[in-house]
Amino acid sequence: MARAYMHAIDLMRLDRMVEVVAACDVKDEKRRFVLEELHIPRFTTRFEEVVQAPDVELVLITTPMPEHGPIAKAALEAGKHVLTEKPMAVTLDEAVHLVQLAKNSPGYLVSAPHVILSKTYQTIWKRIQRGDIGKVTLARGRYGWAGPSWQGWFYRAGGGAIFDLAVYNITSLTGWLGPVRRVTAMAGAAIPDRLVGGENIPIQVEDNVHILLDFGEAVFAVASTGFTIQRYRGPGLELYGSKGTIQLMGDDWDPNGYELWLNDVGAWLVFDEADPSWLWTDGLRHLVGCIPSGDRPLISPEHAYHVLEVMLKAKESAADGQAKSVESTFPPLAISGEVEAMPVHLVHDRSHPMGRESGPSEVKG
Repeated sequence: MARAYMHAIDLMRLDRMVEVVAACDVKDEKRRFVLEELHIPRFTTRFEEVVQAPDVELVLITTPMPEHGPIAKAALEAGKHVLTEKPMAVTLDEAVHLVQLAKNSPGYLVSAPHVILSKTYQTIWKRIQRGDIGKVTLARGRYGWAGPSWQGWFYRAGGGAIFDLAVYNITSLTGWLGPVRRVTAMAGAAIPDRLVGGENIPIQVEDNVHILLDFGEAVFAVASTGFTIQRYRGPGLELYGSKGTIQLMGDDWDPNGYELWLNDVGAWLVFDEADPSWLWTDGLRHLVGCIPSGDRPLISPEHAYHVLEVMLKAKESAADGQAKSVESTFPPLAISGEVEAMPVHLVHDRSHPMGRESGPSEVKG
């Protein structure tokens, strides 16, 4: 996490947008790395010293998940801006307190993931809003890999595939389709032991998950995830509408363009990635940009809270086999601008009744 966010920070340092004044790690042996390699002038093993420091305006939280809530709470109470890695907390009691604090604190609260900031995600949102594929009735998300081998907390209480992986697709799907009303899930530990740091450890949480999301009015989505997926090819997310289909290629945290099927065209419109340099750490740049302008960040605490409730209800549903109602909601996204004209590769589908016999061609659209 230090390497990934430090890359984003270094870019902002070059633009004189930020100055890094202090860092914290519970392991004192990280001191030399922080001071000499990351070139951060102060190091402490107590997060309180960072959140209470008068020269700190923004606190970045990249700790294990159970610590997100307590540190974010302390930082907001100290009047700081806060960016926390996902999820914002691991219990609803912690999270609801953070949402209330964010309403009254001078500091903004932004919680990862930052998927809604990518140009590809926002283009798909705009196409849905203007009705390009009609009414969306079904959607599918998928994200997973073989699992971390460097820290055991991923496999203990407060970790797991839902908090670490499903959070991406749930954030994306709810951003496009709105709040979830009911959740049904299947989850379990498919691989009971994991090799972490050269040692086998028992798994205490789920590593293999299917989550069914009910958005009301017979609109459904499924998120498939786990530390059980070695490789996959194809779209990371798919949206099926009454007039067409949109597919986000790659993963929502690492998009690779999108594909659009329109019934009245009878072909796939394939759009390359509009911003190949976009990084999943972009929420930090977004938050830093909002501070001097006074604009509210696009990523809202209410949305992060809703995603957390969906995840916790999915855990409950997997435990007892019952569908769970979701009580929270969040303001709809407000993304400005029109769909930009982009070069598009036209691919005909001969299996479709409207597909034509000609091969791919280059068009503008």
